[in-house]
Amino acid sequence: MDVEPTRLTDEDLRRFVLDRLDEDEERLAREELPLLDEAERRGRFRILRSDDGRELLLVPHDTQAQDPRAPAPFAEKAEWLRKEVAGGADRTVLQLIASAYDTHHGWQEEWRT
Repeated sequence: MDVEPTRLTDEDLRRFVLDRLDEDEERLAREELPLLDEAERRGRFRILRSDDGRELLLVPHDTQAQDPRAPAPFAEKAEWLRKEVAGGADRTVLQLIASAYDTHHGWQEEWRT
């Protein structure tokens, strides 16, 4: 009898991301670089202001060469990401954000984008 492995739900992924954002805020309080910021530096994705400056945008991969806009400060990114994640961001977006934390012991390979 074949048993299908238990697929982690979007809610599992959502909880993982929210917990890592909490840990990143703790890192920042200790004056350490948040893993989210480190992932941006490595070119995994960028979080930038929209052209009109009113919104933030999550952009996959390194767009620094094409887009001179400065990334948003961590506190602003974390607040925005929490709203996006809690508000029902789709699995692809969740996977992209979660990829910042792929060295965490709770990371699941099935989340790799």
